[in-house]
Amino acid sequence: MTGWSSFDGDQVAALTQGASFFADPGERDCPACGQRRLRAYFTAPENAKRPTLVSYVWCGGCDKFVGTRARHPEGLIFSDPLAVLDAAERRELERSLTGFLTHLDALWDSGALPQTFTAGR
Repeated sequence: MTGWSSFDGDQVAALTQGASFFADPGERDCPACGQRRLRAYFTAPENAKRPTLVSYVWCGGCDKFVGTRARHPEGLIFSDPLAVLDAAERRELERSLTGFLTHLDALWDSGALPQTFTAGR
């Protein structure tokens, strides 16, 4: 592994095209390398002051990623394979971006990801 780097602006723009990960949570083609290894993970931090959705989108082929924070869409409910971790375990995992993304990639390979999404009321 080379180490993670950020998608460039054009690649980030390309990530917003097509179906959302909520509607189609599977892998897709990476705008940087073209491999079908583009994956996503979403989480809603409990300690956020307002409803926040944090997303990580990465390519397991070329090791590019982007992380964003946005308003949590009202009623969006999703599975989270990291919910089994206590706060200390979660902090330790998130301490290293490289380790965190490698862990998420392993969850995809094991079938624990992608997440499932439903629009609740």
